[in-house]
Amino acid sequence: MPIKKSGQRKKAEKQRERQKQIQKGRISGIELHDHPCNLETECRECGRMQRNRAFCYFCGAIHKNPQCCQCGRIKCIPGSSDCVIKHPNINAVGLQMVGAICDFCEAWICHSKKCLQTHSCYCPLRVNDSPAECIECERSIWEHGGKMFTCTTCEHWLCGDDFFEHQASCQHLDGEDFKCASCNKFGSYICLRCKVSYCDDHQGSFMNKVSKQELPCKKCGYGLKETKALSVSTKTHEYGRQEAQDADYDDYDYESDD
Repeated sequence: MPIKKSGQRKKAEKQRERQKQIQKGRISGIELHDHPCNLETECRECGRMQRNRAFCYFCGAIHKNPQCCQCGRIKCIPGSSDCVIKHPNINAVGLQMVGAICDFCEAWICHSKKCLQTHSCYCPLRVNDSPAECIECERSIWEHGGKMFTCTTCEHWLCGDDFFEHQASCQHLDGEDFKCASCNKFGSYICLRCKVSYCDDHQGSFMNKVSKQELPCKKCGYGLKETKALSVSTKTHEYGRQEAQDADYDDYDYESDD
């Protein structure tokens, strides 16, 4: 018979697993587009669209109906035993419902004990104890009022202004062919962040091959993907050495000063 785990041991294992997920940078399994902290709202004062925030990014006004960035509620009904501030026979709305402001997404957190204790650890816009930062413009969440996205190819953070441009240019290698970065063999694996290829001999260490784990990149540590499973193009030169030179340019005779 297996040994039955005690409640204290189960709690310690959950906490240990949560710490591992936090150290990886972002909690997996959260839909970023549908999360309450990344929803798009409209300010009633200036009428501009922005991400769910405690204060308007443009005019600094406070929203009349704040929304919790963890559970998404805008009203708290009486009779709930989870509320830190008790409000019997009264519906808590507006600033009566809020309990704190998240340091990462800058959105309101309701006065629910569960939301106050868990949102800081599970905030999807948190990356290694700091807010998410766009890889293109290098602006963090505090420096712009738009929504945040992740690239489907390299999984870097992107703001709403650079999302479409980055997606169009992300699936391109830095080289002119699929040759390995260490030799001239065909690269069977590609790092989607460094944009380099690796052959079967230089794809990873011997220990990764034996344990059958995901092969990490030698430069950044990001997981390698097989070339045959991707739709990646190489670098092209529209005006470089790969294009044929104009024949009239070589036959042009310069006029002499005489």
